[in-house]
Amino acid sequence: MGELLADHTTLRLGGPAHRLLTHTDPTAWPDLARAAAVDGTAPFVLGGGSNTLADDAGYPGTVIRMATRGAAVRPLGDDLVEVVAQAGEPLSALVAFAVDQRLSGIEYLGGIPGTTGAAPVQNTGAYGQQISDTLTRVTAFDWHLDRVVELRPTDCGFGYRASALKSQPGRWTILDVTLRLTRSASAAPVAYRHLADAMAVPLGGRPPLAEAAQAVIADREQRGLTLPNSGPDARQAGSVFLNPVITPAQEAAVRHAGGPVHGDQSGSQRASAGWLLEQCGYRPGSRIGPGVYCSTTRSLTLSTREGATATAFTSALRQLAADVFEAYGIRLHPEPARPGLTTGSSDGQARPPHRNVAEPSSTRSYAPVLTIGDRHHQPR
Repeated sequence: MGELLADHTTLRLGGPAHRLLTHTDPTAWPDLARAAAVDGTAPFVLGGGSNTLADDAGYPGTVIRMATRGAAVRPLGDDLVEVVAQAGEPLSALVAFAVDQRLSGIEYLGGIPGTTGAAPVQNTGAYGQQISDTLTRVTAFDWHLDRVVELRPTDCGFGYRASALKSQPGRWTILDVTLRLTRSASAAPVAYRHLADAMAVPLGGRPPLAEAAQAVIADREQRGLTLPNSGPDARQAGSVFLNPVITPAQEAAVRHAGGPVHGDQSGSQRASAGWLLEQCGYRPGSRIGPGVYCSTTRSLTLSTREGATATAFTSALRQLAADVFEAYGIRLHPEPARPGLTTGSSDGQARPPHRNVAEPSSTRSYAPVLTIGDRHHQPR
């Protein structure tokens, strides 16, 4: 009997992994990769477990828990710096570090659960800012090529909460992420009206960096967008559906009903998944199934309580999506990742350009000017 995945996911669901390996030392990756390859399949990589729905039966292969920590800063000139963060570093800790060092570019990503290595996979974003805005390089292990490669932004196929890293699960394991940030006492322009109003600055204004970061955390807490340490909403995976792309006819219907519509960076129009659920009668605190509830603050977040199972959670997702489709003809797509065994690439699958590197970038020759150090942040 392997270690329970429920002990490593924020939903606290999931049976045993056949084998669970924990990666803490960046220089030890070659040995760990060889150990993980014994199964003949790419392992499932687990960060903080904040976006993972593991099966009740567990996982029949190898799970790698990414627990590397720290970040290094290198000046580039003209107030630009390069920050190389280990994949296991909590994203919230990296944001706090950047703000503390007066580095602008990721200040609106504070309070988001999960690790830095998971951020490029989802192209994590909030308040008009996303990780791909500042990302310049991803160092990853390519399980198909059996070597470490460097991926540039053009290789990653970034989109709205999407990337090639996400659409080809099992292909790459991210080892570290490189960002290009700017030395500044001011934050990036505020793109969201309610956040600007909360800080009493005009839309597009640039408030003090620390003030903007604090306002983001306060707003996320007020709206139930953080992961509490205790209480009825402590076991959750955040928003369970992506905001769906809608057709012009669906957009007209949603707007006529008073619903919000916004355009994403690709030019597509998207409806609010949370609003759609509310129109179908789901309210904060609603019971959806055995042990599965809408969180006490928002319908788009499902929490688990005593008696919950992954099967019940999956049934709840299907029920919510079916009700929205029946009412509006709009399909909702779940956000939580499901561990599943993957094998080699299928015939004809496009492979992104790659560059050989001899070792993970954490061992590059330049000495870091500043480091987060060995903080013992617990992953979420």
